[in-house]
Amino acid sequence: MPSRRAFLAAQGALFAAVATPSGLMAALAANTPPLPRLDDWESVRGLFRLDPAWLHFSGFFIASHPEPVRQAIETFRNTLDANPLLTVEHGMFGSDEQNLERKVREAAAPYLGARPDDIALTGSTTMGLALVYHGLQLQPGDEILTTVHDHVVHHESIRLSAMRNGASVRKIHLFDRSEDATVEGMVGAVREGIGPKTRVLGITWVQSSTGLRAPVRAIADAVAEINAKRPEDQRVRIVLDGVHGFGCIDAAAAELGVDYFCAGTHKWILGPRGTGLVWASAENWAQLRPTIPSFSDLELYEAWKEDRPPRGPNVAARVSPGGFHAFEHHWGLASAFALQQQLGRSRVASRVAELNGRIKDGLAGIPGLTLHTPRGPELSAGICCFELKGKTPDQIVEAMLRRKVLASSSPYAVSYARLAGGLMNTPDQVDQALSALREVARS
Repeated sequence: MPSRRAFLAAQGALFAAVATPSGLMAALAANTPPLPRLDDWESVRGLFRLDPAWLHFSGFFIASHPEPVRQAIETFRNTLDANPLLTVEHGMFGSDEQNLERKVREAAAPYLGARPDDIALTGSTTMGLALVYHGLQLQPGDEILTTVHDHVVHHESIRLSAMRNGASVRKIHLFDRSEDATVEGMVGAVREGIGPKTRVLGITWVQSSTGLRAPVRAIADAVAEINAKRPEDQRVRIVLDGVHGFGCIDAAAAELGVDYFCAGTHKWILGPRGTGLVWASAENWAQLRPTIPSFSDLELYEAWKEDRPPRGPNVAARVSPGGFHAFEHHWGLASAFALQQQLGRSRVASRVAELNGRIKDGLAGIPGLTLHTPRGPELSAGICCFELKGKTPDQIVEAMLRRKVLASSSPYAVSYARLAGGLMNTPDQVDQALSALREVARS
């Protein structure tokens, strides 16, 4: 909370010593090496410390820290260990030029196509969804509409919110079979599903259950048409679980047309473990009630001192959870966005599409295998879900494990096996993984 500047000022000469160009912030910058050249994918693969004895096709689960992120975390950790008081006071409560939380938001903003002040920092997708759903000002009789395809944490955030505010919950199918889904069919399902009491639509960008990529922009446009015919207090707001599209699809989160974008940044963004964010416009932040006390907004502290309610509308900073975190990880997130900016969103998306297109093409030729992820790139991203006749998903994963391939299974009521190609993979590794799967299919 920037209000702690008063504390820093009281440190007198000690504060002055670290606030100079030769002080703490300058030392942090000097000890952070520049990003390496990443002109080819082999150089990018070299950023990861993954065990070469394994083929890693589950990188979407949680990221291996790439080198720039490891360096940033280590730099912040060393600085914290050397001088925890001044590092935290500077990093959390310093001026805009010194505040490291603000620097993270500034690093993330270009990637999201957003303003830094419209980004709240969280610890995960789960936390972000919970903060949004519990912050929505719903009333008894209001309805939250979601789909049967969403993850347990999305459904649980909705359920727990509805328990508190008396809203109802309804789930719809966007498709009968994910492999046959169409943009028109999914948009039509949303149009038909929205009723007069619907106030929130909760959807997922890329489903980890099937690998399907929802046509979010088209859905948002359809919802906007419905909202145009409604008064402001009856409009439908869209909450998006964006984690499995964020970092592997060439689209800016702030341009998808949704009201609240929630994502962890320790998956496809390759950020430090235990980090995430929520983006919303200033108008939509104003409609949300904070759930956890924040350290990120001066007005909250001033209001507390003066024993009055905070002035002005709610903003993103008031939703960022306060308290003491693993600061080296939270602050190190800026390095992940710097890396993504250097790589280029379009370049990364093309590589992910190339690798997963190769996976899907190979899966389609295996006897007894049903591919549940759409083949076309417009309805898929980085996760390929399938089943093998006569074998459970866990049996497939275990058999691949014996062949040194790290696959996964989707944790849903209807589960599928999954392979996901990321920046740590090569086309040759894709072929090796498919060869191993063919052995499993024949066994």
